[in-house]
Amino acid sequence: MRINTIYHGNCKDVLKELDSDSVNCVVTSPPYWGLRDYGVDDQIGLEKTPEEYVQKLVDIFREVKRVLRKDSTVWLNLGDCYNGSGGAGSIEYYKEKHTQFNKPSRNPGRYQPPKKIYSLKPKDLVGIPWRVAFALQADGWYLRQDIIWHKRNPMPESVTDRCTKSHEYIFLLSKSAKYYYDADAIREPYTEPLDRWGGDHKRNPQNEKFDINEMANANSLARERDMRPNKEGRNKRSVWTVNTKPFSEAHFAVFPGKLIEDCIKAGCPIGGIVLDPFIGSGTTGIVARKQDKNYIGIELNKEYVKMAQNRISKELGLFE
Repeated sequence: MRINTIYHGNCKDVLKELDSDSVNCVVTSPPYWGLRDYGVDDQIGLEKTPEEYVQKLVDIFREVKRVLRKDSTVWLNLGDCYNGSGGAGSIEYYKEKHTQFNKPSRNPGRYQPPKKIYSLKPKDLVGIPWRVAFALQADGWYLRQDIIWHKRNPMPESVTDRCTKSHEYIFLLSKSAKYYYDADAIREPYTEPLDRWGGDHKRNPQNEKFDINEMANANSLARERDMRPNKEGRNKRSVWTVNTKPFSEAHFAVFPGKLIEDCIKAGCPIGGIVLDPFIGSGTTGIVARKQDKNYIGIELNKEYVKMAQNRISKELGLFE
C-alpha cells in the first residue's frame, strides 16, 4: 500500500487492495446524486433512484470500514437536491468544462441526470444527506454528529417560495464507540474574556447564570465535571462558516481546503493516514500534507487523477 498516492480506478475495487486496519480517518465528498455527469462509466451519482445511490455508498463504506483502524472516524460531506429540479450538468458552463476532457457534450442525455422521483411530490426536498447518514447508521456505523457547512457566498437561486440554500452537511461517523478525536486541536476563541469567569463563583463555559440559592450546588457540579474554561479556547461548535472558492481547472465540484482543515486536525494524528475515496482535484491530499499527515486518494476519472497530481505537485512539490 503506497501512501501519498492517488490510485486510479473504481473506489470499491481499489479499496479491496488496501491493507486492513491501516487508515486513521476518511475525509471525502462523493459525487452528489443527480447533479452532473463526470463522463466516465461506473460513476456514482447517476442512479435512477435515491435508494440505488444510497445503497452504492453503503456498499463502498463497508469496504472503507475494513481498511480503517478501530479508532478511526469518517467525515462525510454531502449536498441535497429537489425532486424534479434540473441538474447543474445541463448548464453550458459545465458542458464546456466537460468538453475539455473530450466528453460527448453534444449528447443531451449525458447532462440530464435523473431527478424525477415518482414516490415524492414535485418540489419535495429529497433528503439525500440524511438518507445516506441513516443508512450508514443502520449498517453499523456510529453517527456521531451532523456539522453544518454554512456558506456566506452560496450559489444564487431564482426561487421565490423558499429560502436560498446556503448550507451543506458534514457527517461525523465512527467505526467504534471510542475513537481518536483531538478536541484541543480545533478549539475556538471564547466570545468573552476568560476573566469574566473568575472569582469565587465561576460560571461554566456556556455562560450560564445561576440563581443564588443554587450557586453552591452548581459550583460543586462544575468542579466534578471540570467545567472550568480551557485557556486554549472553547470546544468547537457544529456550525462552520466557510466560503466556497472557485477552481480554475476543469473539476468544478471542489470543497474548499479550509472546510476540511479541522476534520483532519481532529481526526488524524501527526504521521497518520487520511483516505479520500473520491479525491477529485486533490484537496484532501494537500491539506493532509500541510499538517504533516499522509494521504491515500482514489479517483475514477483518469483525467482528474492527472489534474490532482499536477495540482499537488504545484502546491507542495510532493509528487515524484
